[in-house]
Amino acid sequence: MTEPRQPAARRGTNLPRMGDFNLTVIVDAIRRSESGLSRVELAQIVGLSPQTISNISRRLLDQGLIFEAGKEGSGPGKPRTILRLNPQGMYAVGVHLDPSIITLVLLDLVGAIVAKETFLTPRSHEPEEIVEAIAECVGRLITTSGVPRALVGGIGVAAPGPIDLDRGAVVGPPLLRGWVDVPLQEMVQEATGIETTMDKDVTSAAVAEIWAGAPGGSETFAFFYLGTGLGCGLALNGEIYRGSSGNVGEIGHIIVDPDGPPCFDGCGMRGTIATVLEPVRIVGEAIDAGVLPPLPQDPTAPDFQKAFARLCELVNAGDERAVEILRAAARNLAWAAAVVGNMLDVERMVFGGPFWEPVADFCLSVMPDMVNELLATRGIYRVELMGTGLGDDVGAVGAACLVLERALAPRAERLLLGG
Repeated sequence: MTEPRQPAARRGTNLPRMGDFNLTVIVDAIRRSESGLSRVELAQIVGLSPQTISNISRRLLDQGLIFEAGKEGSGPGKPRTILRLNPQGMYAVGVHLDPSIITLVLLDLVGAIVAKETFLTPRSHEPEEIVEAIAECVGRLITTSGVPRALVGGIGVAAPGPIDLDRGAVVGPPLLRGWVDVPLQEMVQEATGIETTMDKDVTSAAVAEIWAGAPGGSETFAFFYLGTGLGCGLALNGEIYRGSSGNVGEIGHIIVDPDGPPCFDGCGMRGTIATVLEPVRIVGEAIDAGVLPPLPQDPTAPDFQKAFARLCELVNAGDERAVEILRAAARNLAWAAAVVGNMLDVERMVFGGPFWEPVADFCLSVMPDMVNELLATRGIYRVELMGTGLGDDVGAVGAACLVLERALAPRAERLLLGG
């Protein structure tokens, strides 16, 4: 079997009117290098002239986005000055809106969390009440962190789909009651006074994996997000693929059991992957099987989370009934992952989200074989399955990374004149 292709640095262009794109190419190359790069190394990697490298480096130094981190040189010739990203050069706030819990983080330029806060989503699910709570938390997060507000490049919001990406509106997520065409991006921007961008939560998670995840690894991957619902974010050749309307990755409608329960969003299908993998349903199966005690008559989100965590503890302890319930869930998730893998030929699959961590060890022990046996590429190479290194905060981190990505990532659309 051949190994998956390794990521390659993007190439710049010496054509006129491409300064902004070239700047982002250089930022991206420096960001990918753990130890930093010299101007000579940058020229070799991105294919730009030494003069272009020098001019753009000076611009980035003046903006405070990079800094000179000393000199290196072991052979003859002048020692080379190493350039690195300046963590304090720019910050971004990330807001992850989940039907159960809202997480906010303040991220620096290298993707490290400077401050974090979480609170339960108001049970009313009223958009105005939620936005007011978010705005108060944003102000508190910035104030207590000591970060100058002027260095906060923006707020990114990760919201459950479907969304209208162009308008920054949440159209009608099945698990947020009453959310019909809510202009969330505009509401947050007006409430905070800070420029705001918005994307789907699963797309944001994929952005986080590119910007703040571990260095190395393939640039074509699928990110499977296990939260209150299930979705998939896609990165193709190092760029996020959002689809025509920004709603790529609604894999919850893949059917795994035609005789299963009705889909929770009223689409008319039965036994969809989101329905059978819904954490609430898995907990319900464990209760019906006598593995877990009944929940309170009017359970809250923390009740379900505690019950789910308890089920995973029983799995780790070797409880046969608990293992069988979770194995069935892993098999369904593997089926969905294989469908995505066969359609897109991804080189790796990353898993994360608030309900991933408790099941990570078990799923990563049984799912790689399950998935690879179902892939058409099994005779060519083995797809890698891995958990995100960003933990439960991946949605919020991804939301903040939306700001960094749109400001500094070398996206192809920057090459469009007038775009």
